[in-house]
Amino acid sequence: MLLFENFLLALSGLRANKMRSILTMLGIIIGIASVIAIMTVGSSMSGSITETMSEMGASNITVGLTQVSSSTEVTRSGMRFNRGPRYTQYSDDDLITEEMLEALQEAYPEDVTGYMLSKSVGSAQAKDGQLYANISITGGNQTYIENDRLTILAGRFFTDRDQEEAKKVCIVSDYFCNNLFNGDVDAALGSQISILLNGAYCHYTVVGVYEYDASSNFSSSSEEDTSTTLYIPLLTAFNQVHEDPAYSQLTLISATTTNVTSFMSTVEEFFNSKYYRKNESFEVSCSSLTSLMEEMTSMTGTISLAISFIAGISLLVGGIGVMNIMLVSIQERTKEIGTRKALGATNASIRTQFIVEAIVLCLVGGFLGIVIGCTIGVIAAHQMGYYVYPSIGGIIFSVAFSMAIGVFFGYYPANKAAKMNPVEALRYE
Repeated sequence: MLLFENFLLALSGLRANKMRSILTMLGIIIGIASVIAIMTVGSSMSGSITETMSEMGASNITVGLTQVSSSTEVTRSGMRFNRGPRYTQYSDDDLITEEMLEALQEAYPEDVTGYMLSKSVGSAQAKDGQLYANISITGGNQTYIENDRLTILAGRFFTDRDQEEAKKVCIVSDYFCNNLFNGDVDAALGSQISILLNGAYCHYTVVGVYEYDASSNFSSSSEEDTSTTLYIPLLTAFNQVHEDPAYSQLTLISATTTNVTSFMSTVEEFFNSKYYRKNESFEVSCSSLTSLMEEMTSMTGTISLAISFIAGISLLVGGIGVMNIMLVSIQERTKEIGTRKALGATNASIRTQFIVEAIVLCLVGGFLGIVIGCTIGVIAAHQMGYYVYPSIGGIIFSVAFSMAIGVFFGYYPANKAAKMNPVEALRYE
C-alpha cells in the first residue's frame, strides 16, 4: 500500500513541475528513442534480408566443381614446393553425372527433394527473312524452369514428355515475339522458328510465351537488339551440343527441415570420398545463401548494436540529470522529510519514496522514448523500403533499463534523504 501511495505521490510531483520534469526526462527520452529507432530499422533490415533470400531459395545448395587446393610437399633433401592440380580445365570424366545425383538422393532421401539442372547452349539469333531476335539458349529441367518463376502470357510450360523425349520445343519471351511476330503472341504459338547457332540452322516449335522482365536487363542495347532467354528441354540442350548429361555446377533443393549448413558438409564428403577421392585436379564444394544470410544478419545486428551503444550514452546523461533533479528536490523538501521522520517515518520508507519517484520519472521518460523511437523506426524502415519489424527486444530492454536507471541514479539522493537528521531538517530555512 505504501508503495502505491509513493507511486501516486511521484505522479503528482511530475504534474506539479511539468517543465522541470520534461527537461529532466529529455536525456532519457532521446536515448531510448534513438536505441529503439536504430534497433527497429536494424530488425527490419535483417527481416527483409531473410525474407528476400528465402524467396531466392536460401535452403538451396549450389554444388559445383572446384580445383583441388595446392599442397606443400617436402623432398628427401628438405626442399619444399607447392603442388597444384594437374589440370585446370575439367574434362567429361570430371563432371557430376546423373548417376551420382541419383546415388546422393537415394542415400539421403529425407534431405534431398530434387535438383535444378540446366545447360547453356550459347548465344544465337532467330531469323525470319530480314527479321531477327537475339537469344540466349538455355536448357532446363522442370524444376529449373519453375524456379525462374516465368509468367506465361500464352501457351504452356514443358511437359514431362517434352523433357523425357527431348522434343525440339521452346518457350520464348514477348520481346522475341515483338521482333519476329509483331507482338502477336498467339501467332507465335505453334510456329516453327529457325535459329542460327554456330553457323548452322536448327528448328524449334514455340509452345509458350513468357513475360520478359526488362528491369533485370542492364544492357544498353536497343529493344530490337535485346537478348532474351529461349528455354528448351534439358535433354534437348545436351543433344544440341552433342554431349551426355553431366554438370560442372547444379543446384540441390534440400528439405525445409534440413540443416543446410551441416548438410553441405555431408554432400561434399559424399562426392569427394566416393567419386573424387582419386581426382587430383578437381573436387566438389558446396555453397548456400543460408551462410551468406547468416553473415549479413550478424553484420547488421553488430552494426545496430554498436550504434545503439553510442546512442545509449545519452541515457547516461539522462541518468545524471535524474540524479541532479532528485538532489534539488530533496533540498527543496528538507522540511517535509524532517516532518515525516519526526512523525515516525523510517529511513527505509523515506528511501523508498525517493527511489520510486526516480523510477517513475525514468519510466515516464522511457515510455515517451519508446513511442517516439517506434514512430521514427517505422517511418525510417518504410522510407527505405523494408518491411517493418518492431524490435520487441529493444522495447523490453528499454523498459528494464529505464527502471535500472531510476534505481541506480535515484539511490544516492534517496539514501541522502533517508539519513537526514530530523531536528536539523525541521530547522532548515
